[in-house]
Amino acid sequence: MRRAPQRHVLRHRTYLWLVDLDHLPVLARPLRPLARFRARDHFTGRDPSIRAALDGFLDEHGIDLGGGRVLMLAHARVLGHVFNPLTLYWCYGHAGGLRCVVAEVHNTYGERHAYLLHPDAAGTATVAKDFYVSPFYPVDGRYEMRLPLPEECLRLSVRLQRPGSPPFTASVHGTRRDVSATVLLRLALRHPWSTLRVSAAIRFHGMRLFLRGLPVQPRPGRRTPESAS
Repeated sequence: MRRAPQRHVLRHRTYLWLVDLDHLPVLARPLRPLARFRARDHFTGRDPSIRAALDGFLDEHGIDLGGGRVLMLAHARVLGHVFNPLTLYWCYGHAGGLRCVVAEVHNTYGERHAYLLHPDAAGTATVAKDFYVSPFYPVDGRYEMRLPLPEECLRLSVRLQRPGSPPFTASVHGTRRDVSATVLLRLALRHPWSTLRVSAAIRFHGMRLFLRGLPVQPRPGRRTPESAS
């Protein structure tokens, strides 16, 4: 939800996958085009697996999970296309406790950036914004992210706080469901080209705001997919 300088609300129905990075689902061959998880779609895109890429990122920040479990919430690649505005990784230590959360952000310019977060007991963490996402916001301010542990019901939120401006808020609400061939086919029919629709909706609403006179903020020098902080 955008409150200023123009109020604008975007709602979009889709579905996400909550998966264990060490046990990614492998579907029956006829269904594989509907859900693929590839290392090239995350972090540097050069690691042999998503888990290896995440461990490399954490190692740069002095964190060793000791083989602990990692849960990832993300879109899968559907019919050859994927776009993840936000991928979340809940990272557990060897003893089972939550060590940290990693929020990996993708923008519509093909760039990626990862934030290392340490949520409090309520599942809330704050971090300085360090990545160009919307063309209508400069790279400043702070994110307040509410990232409770994934349970039966999911209620996530990301709020951008900027000096002198009302907050911009994005949220994700959903209900956890077990996946079967029938469920996946039903979702694919209900939300065809789901990830393409997400990126198309972002661009469509961006054009609407631009045509309504919302000024575009200059984008900093191109950030490579390897960059993260």
